[in-house]
Amino acid sequence: METRKRSLVKAVIWNLMGLLMMSLVGLLATGSVAVGGAMALINTAIGFTLYLVYERVWSHVRWGRHV
Repeated sequence: METRKRSLVKAVIWNLMGLLMMSLVGLLATGSVAVGGAMALINTAIGFTLYLVYERVWSHVRWGRHV
């Protein structure tokens, strides 16, 4: 089973990569650093929360694991 710390570290790294990509997409889509940045921060906050929940739920699913 995966530890909470490992799930948290994975989520932080994944979301930092997503923040960078979403910032770029937001900038290209809107032409505004402020609007693109706000979009990226909102997306990251939602994505981070959902990813943590998702990982914790799957850590309790035994299907497909070799014990």
